[in-house]
Amino acid sequence: MEKLELSPLKNTQLDDPFWNKYTHLVTSQIIPYQWEALNDRISDAEPSHCISNFKVAAGLKEGTFEGAVFQDTDVAKWLEAVAYSLSYQPDKELEETADEVIDLIGKAQQPDGYINTYFTVLAPEHRWKNLREGHELYTAGHLLEAAVAYYKVTGKDKFLGIMRKFADLICEVFHTEEYKQAVPGHQEIEIAMIKLAEVTGEQKYMDMAKGFIDRRGTEPNYLVSEHKNPLWIDIFKDRNAFWPKYSQCHKPVRKQNTAEGHSVRATYMYSAMADLAAAYDDKELLDACERLWNNIVERRMYITGGIGSSGAYERFTTDYDLPNDSNYCESCASIGLALFSRRMSQVTRNGKYIDTMERALYNTVLAGIAMDGKSFFYVNPLEVWPDNCLDRTSMEHVKPVRQKWFGVACCPPNIARTLASLGEYVYFQKDGDLWVNMFVSGKTALTSGEGTLTVTQSTRFPFEGKVNLHVTSDRSCESTIAFHVPAYALNYKIEINSKEVSPEFKDGYAYLKGCFKDSDIQITFDIPARFTYANPNVRADAGKVAIEKGPLVYCLEEEDNGDKLANIYINTAAPLQEQYDSALLGGTCTISAKGKRISSMNEDGQGLYLQTPPAFEETSLKFVPYCYWNNRRAGEMSVWIKYYNQ
Repeated sequence: MEKLELSPLKNTQLDDPFWNKYTHLVTSQIIPYQWEALNDRISDAEPSHCISNFKVAAGLKEGTFEGAVFQDTDVAKWLEAVAYSLSYQPDKELEETADEVIDLIGKAQQPDGYINTYFTVLAPEHRWKNLREGHELYTAGHLLEAAVAYYKVTGKDKFLGIMRKFADLICEVFHTEEYKQAVPGHQEIEIAMIKLAEVTGEQKYMDMAKGFIDRRGTEPNYLVSEHKNPLWIDIFKDRNAFWPKYSQCHKPVRKQNTAEGHSVRATYMYSAMADLAAAYDDKELLDACERLWNNIVERRMYITGGIGSSGAYERFTTDYDLPNDSNYCESCASIGLALFSRRMSQVTRNGKYIDTMERALYNTVLAGIAMDGKSFFYVNPLEVWPDNCLDRTSMEHVKPVRQKWFGVACCPPNIARTLASLGEYVYFQKDGDLWVNMFVSGKTALTSGEGTLTVTQSTRFPFEGKVNLHVTSDRSCESTIAFHVPAYALNYKIEINSKEVSPEFKDGYAYLKGCFKDSDIQITFDIPARFTYANPNVRADAGKVAIEKGPLVYCLEEEDNGDKLANIYINTAAPLQEQYDSALLGGTCTISAKGKRISSMNEDGQGLYLQTPPAFEETSLKFVPYCYWNNRRAGEMSVWIKYYNQ
């Protein structure tokens, strides 16, 4: 099976009315802000300790390691974001800063290639002795991904050389007798090894990734028994009881049918499985990926593309268990779902995976960062009552407002690298042909042996279903362009030079074949605001409805609708009204609806339980995109609303 390739970022320039709100912040705000955070220079924010730890490990500073065991990954993902940003916006000063950080990482590297500030500073004799909790391979993976990205964009190979030495050590260690069954506790190294193999042409890295996947969940189960080693180091002292499902090692991966455990670990593993299925033409592995993806999307995913229902261990729970106020839906998990879905589309050429990729990106991933780029959500609820978040201990993981930084700050730099690499989600390519996955204004060029195909998109999507494309080509032969046909798009139509054409529709794509010397292509489709009802098995959403438009999920906020949103009912018999407001939230489409709300509230002194039903009053409701919530002030928010039809 052949995998479609990501379009190189250097060949794509995005300039989109919707996405510019975030992508323009990457270089102007997000990367500089996060650099300050990594250096502990953000007032009233939890310290990172990340750069300090590297200085201590390198012998450049007196002190000790501080923070979480996986703290090194924060700067790794930051460097990856920097690399992607340099591909379309060169910045000499930023590149020099990145080079200095790379020098620092090199100085912290041990003679045999090992890099990990926690174990180097605190427990050098305990290397690889707690893979379950130590995150050594997870940390190595993010550093490797950053090194590959930096090399591909800048052409500089110093970072790649540093990390390749570490990768060689990993390949050596994990083929010894002691570690021949060992696997990472937190998956990520598999993705990185695959990328390293692709950029270097070294098969051993691909084989190492496959080895980690093949070993997982087999007997003897390394993660179950490794604590018996006398050199075991207890890192998370409150988690001594190991649960194999948490780390997806309860079964061999090809036998797994349901998404289990920690949602980020799971989706990173599934992403690597999809890559490996293509690399080794492994249908059994791809079948497992399809089963796992279907289980997520059909039974364990929120309407916002969030995954991970439980704050206890940030994990999947059971089918249809999707509480709205106490959920987890970590920002990193939705990034993982987008990565997994993107890979599944690359391997299968099926647009249904792009629908889910979009759902995650447009909703939970964007909700994870403020519109000024300087505060973040780790957890992404679908219903918020601020007082409850603050005073109820079982809700302490849910924050009613975005935070400046976190002691465990995996999400902010992960969002940064995702936004910086958005072009890799928009286009795929293969053998001179182009796949347009997302409707995002900008320009891309695809060069092959036959010449160059250039596509310029102009659109106001997701608020309008109209896309204008200008395509030029200096090729002598025909090219194929495939356009995503979203499941929510109605009356999808394509015209070339004002003449309607009949493309081949297959698996969520519309295929056009032609010379495209100088062609204007217009795609139109309807994306009206729509009511969406949950499967009746989702108890949390029984009797409720949500509103969507295109890939966007909408919500009520206290800012527009007053407090006590739980007392609101929406009339699904009344039409939804759409209005674009250029002054609101940088320009957005709002949706108005008719409904009613309880007017006779139970005031103090009336008693908690009454025998008389409440009175209702008619009301108008205003919905805004979920991704924009909490960008004005703190307050209640709700995606799912009780409804009536009359």
